[in-house]
Amino acid sequence: MHGARALLGRARLTDLISRPSNSLASTRESCLQCQTRFWTGVNPVSIDRRQISSSPSLFKESLKPQTHYEFFPQTTSSGPPPNGPFSIDLPSLKKEFLQLQARAHPDRHPQEAKSRAEATSARINEAYKVLQNPLLRAQYLLSLRGIDVAEDETAKVEDPELLMEVLDMREAIEAVDEEEELEPLKDNISWRIDESVRILADAFQADDLDAAKIEAVKLRYWVNIKESLDAWEKGKPVVLVH
Repeated sequence: MHGARALLGRARLTDLISRPSNSLASTRESCLQCQTRFWTGVNPVSIDRRQISSSPSLFKESLKPQTHYEFFPQTTSSGPPPNGPFSIDLPSLKKEFLQLQARAHPDRHPQEAKSRAEATSARINEAYKVLQNPLLRAQYLLSLRGIDVAEDETAKVEDPELLMEVLDMREAIEAVDEEEELEPLKDNISWRIDESVRILADAFQADDLDAAKIEAVKLRYWVNIKESLDAWEKGKPVVLVH
């Protein structure tokens, strides 16, 4: 039953994205708050108003997506790992996000449906933010399996060699006098992140949750170092939050 509901949810999302607009003299405008661009002069969400009146929300309760992946059926058609890949086509994801967000935008809905549309729009934003970021994506996938590494402060790597490398990296950043000296460090950390993402992809594909958890924590270290590099200021102490 749950699988059938998920499939219905995907079908509804695909329909919302692909269905053509019934425009009369339509013009394109931007929301003053979120800058989402949308067409005015069209029926809300390009669906029959009778459908809206019979269901006040963009997604009926029984058809709401169960995971972030179900919001983007075109880009993540196979679902989360191990059925689908860990890696995601980011340009395709962004394109589908903009299409879906434009159709779900509260300004495209009648007044009585705006609060529901706002909630749906917020869920779409959160799903996109998580899936487009490898670290957040890995943490989210683990959370779906009952493993919390995002909020668990005790989730640290008990690898003395790794911890020493992290400390060395912090000292190297603090010793930099000119911004140009950061380039080798940035190249190093970019390679570390790419390698960590590759290991995560293999672990999720093999459904090896223990390996995925360890690597997700490692990736958090590398991402924190990258953020320190990006925010570098001469004389500013480096604080790595694990």
